[in-house]
Amino acid sequence: MAQLPNPYFLRSSGSEKINPEHTLICFSHLRWNFVFQRPQHLMLRFAREGRVIFWEEPVRLEDLETPNLRVEACPITGVTVITPQLAAGSDPAGECDTIRQLLDLYLLGEPGPFVRWYYTPMMLPFSEHIPADCIVYDCMDELANFKGAPPELLPREQRLLSQADLVFTGGYSLYEAKKDRHPHIYPFPSSVDAEHFSRARQGGVPSSTPRFGFYGVIDERMDLELLATLADARPEWDVEIVGPVVKISDADLPRRANLHYPGGKSYDELPDCIRSWDVALMPFAINEATRFISPTKTPEYLSAGKPVVSTPITDVVRHYGEIDAVFIAERGEAFVAACDRALALARSGGDWLKQADALLADMSWDKSFQQMNTLIRQSIAKSLHAHPVVSPVALRSDRPQHYDVMVVGAGFAGAVMAERLAADGGKKVLVVDRRPHVAGNAYDRLNEAGVLIHQYGPHIFHTNSQEIFDYLSRFTKWRPYEHRVLAAVDDMLLPIPINRTTINRLYNLNLQTEEEAAIFLAAQAEPVSVIRSSEDVVISAVGRELYEKFFQGYTRKQWGLDPSELDKAVTARVPTRTNVDDRYFTDAFQAMPLEGYTKMFERMLDHPNIDVMLGVDYCEARDAYPHDHLVFTGPIDEYFGYRFGKLPYRSLRFQHETLPQEQFQPVAVVNYPSPDVPHTRITEYKHLTGQQAPATSITYEYPASEGDPYYPIPRPENQALFKRYEALALAQPDVSFVGRLATYRYYNMDQVVGQALATYRRMAKKAVVENRRSTVLNSPPLSPPAT
Repeated sequence: MAQLPNPYFLRSSGSEKINPEHTLICFSHLRWNFVFQRPQHLMLRFAREGRVIFWEEPVRLEDLETPNLRVEACPITGVTVITPQLAAGSDPAGECDTIRQLLDLYLLGEPGPFVRWYYTPMMLPFSEHIPADCIVYDCMDELANFKGAPPELLPREQRLLSQADLVFTGGYSLYEAKKDRHPHIYPFPSSVDAEHFSRARQGGVPSSTPRFGFYGVIDERMDLELLATLADARPEWDVEIVGPVVKISDADLPRRANLHYPGGKSYDELPDCIRSWDVALMPFAINEATRFISPTKTPEYLSAGKPVVSTPITDVVRHYGEIDAVFIAERGEAFVAACDRALALARSGGDWLKQADALLADMSWDKSFQQMNTLIRQSIAKSLHAHPVVSPVALRSDRPQHYDVMVVGAGFAGAVMAERLAADGGKKVLVVDRRPHVAGNAYDRLNEAGVLIHQYGPHIFHTNSQEIFDYLSRFTKWRPYEHRVLAAVDDMLLPIPINRTTINRLYNLNLQTEEEAAIFLAAQAEPVSVIRSSEDVVISAVGRELYEKFFQGYTRKQWGLDPSELDKAVTARVPTRTNVDDRYFTDAFQAMPLEGYTKMFERMLDHPNIDVMLGVDYCEARDAYPHDHLVFTGPIDEYFGYRFGKLPYRSLRFQHETLPQEQFQPVAVVNYPSPDVPHTRITEYKHLTGQQAPATSITYEYPASEGDPYYPIPRPENQALFKRYEALALAQPDVSFVGRLATYRYYNMDQVVGQALATYRRMAKKAVVENRRSTVLNSPPLSPPAT
């Protein structure tokens, strides 16, 4: 298989990472060892996945004869920190060329490919010639509004915006100011390492003297007059202002007996510093320099368990203005009064922390990093789509300019079709998928804890077909696995499908035989004259009580409809048993791919006749890569431009978590039928894979009405709408529609494989017939018999 045009196909230890072959070069106006803030939080996380170079502004040294680079490896993060060293008094006009030469010399030892990341546009002139698969502008502040900003900053920012693939902003205000200046701009407000700062909540004895504090850079953004006002208004309080003084004079700082400036603290020292405070301060001036800031301090102070008093910074008001622990006040007496209220709250007990912690629960630098990394990976895949065809290992000149078949989708339907067409049919095949990976919804990956998880929810393989099992066995070895599911009902975990064990435990019975269980269920069942809906199926089999406990709430959550509104096929899939068999499936073949689904798909597509293009919409590739036939596995309504309206689907949202324990639950999947629980099930993957690890990973599954299409909603009107699209499809002789989305059917994995194999057989048979007909038509006429 050759992947085109993105050569970074080989599986990594996580799905949302820049490929480890990439080197990220971060150009920053902030020094690595200055203040630990946004660049450090993000770069240390990127360094866990690959090589990171942090390029600082130059330093100027006396008696330096030759410009050079100071290269240091951060012992904690592994980030390589590079500082150009120039001679003091050197000609500023030539500095750019000098630094460019130093950069080029250093990068001779770096094979790339590169991702260029900018915190300042001022470093663009000496670095923009470096080839990069992705260029990121992380605009954490409006630097042009800062004191001493050079006049060329804004023109260079415009130049950077014109070159950047992605723009991130340090807050929503900054996003709103720049959102019309770039097509791919995303707000990433300041986040927090809550665990680090929560150390401040531990230990410590409250002082009899109220203590207020601030940490951070002390510069033109600080309201120095407000500090003096606060110190004068409350001389019995101690006010501690921690941090380096930058761009203003030390002599400008107000001096009072109760106003202290201890200097800077390291990031590790901050929790201990904060622990002694009662209240945290953000006494920012309201000026151009603070117009767009989104202070990291707010969530850090709250994580440390301290109420916060801030001047009305726009993003602080926007995100924290409704929190009891955050007091917003104008300078002067109002600010002092807010400090009084915050002090009273701090000494009233910790109940107010629950509200703050609930807000913080959805914030972390890890989450920001993962989201940024995903965007970069997707951008890399898309930006390469116009490049020549590339093999995973080397550039090849023999890739076809024309394909026999283009296959849209690299999931089960598309991969099986591609493999059969290439391996059995001898066709040149191009596989296109808009996602940056193969395997479709079956895609699995190793997460940050090294646990193999299913990115899109659990996929358990089972089939009664020897043919399908033998076919897939060409591409994987198997781990025997029989799936078991429990349902959380009445404070118990009970087997589902309902069996005799379920009944005995739920009703505190001791039914010993299948006959006894059948008699019990018959007594519960309610007669339904004509079974039309999913509700009818269940009530006629087990009665209303079991229906309400196990099926009604779950089905409402899963489908967004009451079972009485759904086709009977939905709940007919789940049997009711009178024995004690607690397996979810009873198929003849039940197993999991030994190395995971993604490896299986990689082998399936590993054929010299197959090229793969990831992260690209087929609409972009369809005209660029000519082909004779199209196999379409995406949504059929999308293919036809939603001509008759959209076909309804249910979507899913997945919340992946890793826990510091070996096991979370007794089986792989626990269902939550109760309507009071928002998720439908929790999956623990180590049960599926048999993996041994000190940590475990779980996924909460939340049904949704919007998002990627997962489940066709089985209702008569939806089927009627599909039939209109199917009529259009039948009139497309050069397109084959295969798979769940293309045929609007709820298929298990084996059924999709079976459908794809059957479709290929029909295509191959048709080709044989057409070849024979062509041979007959093109044969010379028979000669008359000799006389």
